[in-house]
Amino acid sequence: MPKRLFVAIDLPESTHQLLATLDPHVRGVHWTDPAQMHLTLSFFGEVPNETDLALQKKLTAIEFGAFFLPIVGVGTFSAKAAPKIIWIGVGKAHPHLFQIHKRVQEAALAVGLEPELRPWHPHITLARCRNVSAQSLRKFLQANAEFDAGMIRVEAFHLYSSKLTPAGPIHTRELTVSCSRGR
Repeated sequence: MPKRLFVAIDLPESTHQLLATLDPHVRGVHWTDPAQMHLTLSFFGEVPNETDLALQKKLTAIEFGAFFLPIVGVGTFSAKAAPKIIWIGVGKAHPHLFQIHKRVQEAALAVGLEPELRPWHPHITLARCRNVSAQSLRKFLQANAEFDAGMIRVEAFHLYSSKLTPAGPIHTRELTVSCSRGR
């Protein structure tokens, strides 16, 4: 049976708690459950079981050293000027992060999964917006444009399956790949 799969970096509990405090409590802004906040490296969609197993094998072979990643700068992704996603960024073009992303993409290609064709903009989704005007978020965005949530130490990434439910997605960790150096 196919599974919806994605690869992500988890956040420490202290970062989850800090990001939860940013919620502007604006009508139509649905803040992400802090326990579900993560940095997606790659989303694969529905993956057949045999491809899942091959992908896990390829991901396990990825080697990387631990590194620090700044969590800074709140912004939005918009459609027709209406905000759809509120996010926090992860620094500017962080080389270690982009290297892991590239290796995950290569692992996916090697097992026959289609790569994401849009440019990758690493971020942590804070909220999804429905029928929210840009005007209603302007003060919040101006006040938090340079918000600094500190640094996180990246020592692992994870393969998750995601089951969509009416109450929101349920993520299940399928695999953890830990750093090989820099512990």
